[in-house]
Amino acid sequence: MRIAIVSAPATRSKVPDYVQSLAKGMESMGHHVDIIDAWTEDGFRLPGYEYVALVTQPISSFSRKIPVCIAKVLGAGSSLVGKKSAAFVKKTGLFYNRSLSNLMRAMEKEGMRVNWSEVIFNGPHAEALGKRIGA
Repeated sequence: MRIAIVSAPATRSKVPDYVQSLAKGMESMGHHVDIIDAWTEDGFRLPGYEYVALVTQPISSFSRKIPVCIAKVLGAGSSLVGKKSAAFVKKTGLFYNRSLSNLMRAMEKEGMRVNWSEVIFNGPHAEALGKRIGA
């Protein structure tokens, strides 16, 4: 299966290691995985994937908001209606569960079918989650 992992860390930085671990777990199950940086790329390629996973974290330790780049990426990708997807939030700060809810709401607003949501604790946990995709 062709999977796009949209990485949206709280600040503009390189792709976090837990996102790479998630991709590694998915690739170990035989999937073709591409990591898309939400801060630097647009979402025009997203309709070409069978499955889309968004990975983010709250913008600060005391916030439930998600980065603004997510709305930009989801808005640019046309025909995301009905696309199977997953929502992942890195456990940081106090309100990470609310951030996960906000992320899922943003995805469903674009018509995506969120069939999996999870909180990521660390790199090994992300890799274990990646191995569960499609299972």
